[in-house]
Amino acid sequence: MTPTTPTAWEFYGRSPELDKLTAILRRNRWFFAKITGRRRIGKTSLVHEALKRAGRSKVLYAQIPDSDPAGVLSTVRDFYDLFGVPGGRPLDLRTLAQDIGRLVRDGWVVALDEFQYFHRSALYEFTSHLQFEVDQLTAQAATVTGGLIVLGSIHTEMAALLEDRAAPLFNRITDELPVSHLDIASVMDIMRAHAEPTPERLLFLWNLFEGVPKFYRDCYEQGVLGAPRTELLDTMFFSSSSPLRNEADNWFLRELRGRYDLVLKFVATHPGCTNGDIDAHVRSVDPTSASQASGYIKILREKFGMIDRLQPIFAKPTARNGRFYITDNFLRSWLAALQTATAAVHFRPVPQLVAGADAKLIEAEGHGLERLVARLYHERSRKGLGDFSLTHRIEGFWDKADRAGAQVEIDLVALDEDSRTIRLGTCKRSGDKLAPDLRRFDGHINGFLRAMQPRFADWQVERVAIAPTLTGAQRSAVEAAGYVAQDLGDLLVGL
Repeated sequence: MTPTTPTAWEFYGRSPELDKLTAILRRNRWFFAKITGRRRIGKTSLVHEALKRAGRSKVLYAQIPDSDPAGVLSTVRDFYDLFGVPGGRPLDLRTLAQDIGRLVRDGWVVALDEFQYFHRSALYEFTSHLQFEVDQLTAQAATVTGGLIVLGSIHTEMAALLEDRAAPLFNRITDELPVSHLDIASVMDIMRAHAEPTPERLLFLWNLFEGVPKFYRDCYEQGVLGAPRTELLDTMFFSSSSPLRNEADNWFLRELRGRYDLVLKFVATHPGCTNGDIDAHVRSVDPTSASQASGYIKILREKFGMIDRLQPIFAKPTARNGRFYITDNFLRSWLAALQTATAAVHFRPVPQLVAGADAKLIEAEGHGLERLVARLYHERSRKGLGDFSLTHRIEGFWDKADRAGAQVEIDLVALDEDSRTIRLGTCKRSGDKLAPDLRRFDGHINGFLRAMQPRFADWQVERVAIAPTLTGAQRSAVEAAGYVAQDLGDLLVGL
């Protein structure tokens, strides 16, 4: 049940990262740490919590703006005042680097957020000035008790600044912490404290926000984390003061400056599409851009990490039957269900727009369920929960036509090589649709086993049917068809 008394927001999850960063801060020795992860993933909160646990009080945090040198310096001087930094104020990028060196030697921890903006040509000289200071601090490491933390949300630009052999700061990092999504157990901790921790609620929130703690906290602060679906959507995306209304544009789409939208939206609304599907869509909408579709895909994958190409399990890396997906649940939900609806708030009744967006989100939750189940299988195996231990990363399997000429489509392929057991599963958003579809799915399983023979000839094959929730009657129908019946409640036991 939703807590009747509001519970204060806490720091959730991140135990390995928090332990590592706290240990770095407690060395009382020079360090140069890089922390990377998408916007809102909790990098700053992690640093704040680690500083608190390590007892470090001399701290300067500054968020670097996407600006020219004058704008950066003005912002940094404001942060100097906010954090009570003694001494003068930097006058240019060179004296900013020098001042960082001064503070670190005096035992300060300096954290520069959105560090990737120093990759901009107008700011790039700062990295050369900082290199000089870092090299001096490294040479004096035994006597320097402060350190430098750089945080960034665009991986390619952070890599260009710190990992490119031609970059001034190449090979200077002493510690690195990638920050990814919260695990499902941590999301459930949030829900137990602030919402109703039901499987349906988990699927709704996880499909929308995945493991981005700031989005859950935004909902908490608006008082809607445990509210009905439409109320949460209205408050967070459709009201005039909605905190997430411009989040996708400010984070993802601003970096693209209007390019690649055609490809991104198609992949969001057609998860699992092929290269040919994307080419055909681009050609039908804008024939002049058709020849650029492959280039768009490459940039969206390699530079921005917004889409991913997945191969079916056991496929060779060069196989041509890969499928494309939006990597981030929030971006996928925004493009597939929310973007157009929120843009029309001045022209259509808001309740109508909210209801339409919610219906599209429910449809998108079908694919979200597959990803959530795979994540739960991984987490349960890692924690030793249940009777199935993964020894191979879960992927789906698909084939346009197996050797018998039949379409093969399997949502979940899980291997336990120690017990020589393979689980082949189907996921449905509605429990009512599971049992009637199992005879058809038997054909898909048989097609998979034919395609993989004789690899699994002597393995135990377990057939699994999964939905968010299952009634007793639905379980009985699934089990009568020879399948293991699972719902999210089963997979959440012990987390």
